[in-house]
Amino acid sequence: MTETPENTTVVIVGAGVAGLTLGNFLLREGISCTVLEKHSRAYVELRQRAGTIDTRGVRLFRAWGLDEVVEGNPIVEAEGGFFIDGEEMPIDTGDDNESLYCPQQVLVRNLTDVLLRDGGDLRFEAAGVTLEDLNGPDPQVRYRDGTGSAKTISCDFVAGCDGHHGVSRASLPEDALTRFSHEYGYSWLSVLADVPASHPSGMAIHSRGLAGLIPRGANASRVYLQCPLDATVEQWPDERIWSELDARFGTPVPTGPIAEKRILPLRSVVYSPMSYGRLYLLGDAAHIVPPMSAKGINLALNDAEVLARAVIQRVQLGDASLLDTYSDDCLSHIWNYQAFAAWITELMHNAGDASHEGEFRKQIARAELQRQFTSPAANQLFSELTSGVN
Repeated sequence: MTETPENTTVVIVGAGVAGLTLGNFLLREGISCTVLEKHSRAYVELRQRAGTIDTRGVRLFRAWGLDEVVEGNPIVEAEGGFFIDGEEMPIDTGDDNESLYCPQQVLVRNLTDVLLRDGGDLRFEAAGVTLEDLNGPDPQVRYRDGTGSAKTISCDFVAGCDGHHGVSRASLPEDALTRFSHEYGYSWLSVLADVPASHPSGMAIHSRGLAGLIPRGANASRVYLQCPLDATVEQWPDERIWSELDARFGTPVPTGPIAEKRILPLRSVVYSPMSYGRLYLLGDAAHIVPPMSAKGINLALNDAEVLARAVIQRVQLGDASLLDTYSDDCLSHIWNYQAFAAWITELMHNAGDASHEGEFRKQIARAELQRQFTSPAANQLFSELTSGVN
């Protein structure tokens, strides 16, 4: 039986925050798109990831008429805190702060529900995705559906929203992009535990290193512990994790069964340009920020809006100027966020464990933190950080 190719305006590879947000934006303007996701819906909606949408992101959803994707969150937000050597620091969120806690799996589920309800084309278990003719007028995306049948979609544009290890960026010639990266010189032990959202959630600075206890759902929390680059999971039995968390927060913390442990080296990565032919990269496919900055979701949302407006202008007005400047427009925003991410990551780590940068840098960082806590704007910043590190 001969395969009949399909046609659409945009094929979106990846049903994470960037891909689903872009799909919803385009759908609202009547622009056809197909979202391909290699995993099942159940798998995607259970992935435990970042939990903060900043004020800019909340207002973006509102501007596109998508308030509902960040409303009705059944998860009660825990009281957040910021601790230095066991002492809780005062945080005033301010009147203009609209950031909110919304675990990625909740946001993804809500975006999926709205996309499908409004007639969007979302295909899970799309295996073996390949991208062809990206420099031509009609790129083609090939994949196998859940039954193993081969499918081909011709399109005008491809949006690569499939993460750092996805097929989109890997489809480009090696010399098509420049990779900029920075290794911060320390790692986090990242632990997912069955711990209900409860006080004292938040971040802690201590001479033993940074620590975090961040809700990831009604009955799940993510634990972070700063550790050396050469640390291994085997060096961190469950008992040591909870003991170290108590020590760094300066108060007993809730415990529970641990479901996952991994070592996470902190780094920043940016790929430039964020486009090649008719392929446009979004989210983690184009850039990574360290989790300390709590900005991963928000960079993905910005990419989605910039590309959506560019495609809309091209389709509705025949004007490709915004597509031509997509990469430059996104990168100016991304580098600003990377500058913030580098500043807050180094500040928070230098203020604790002096073995990395020395006692002088520790005292400088402590002085800077004290100055920040006298600033209303800085208090809003720390409120966002303590409500959900990426």
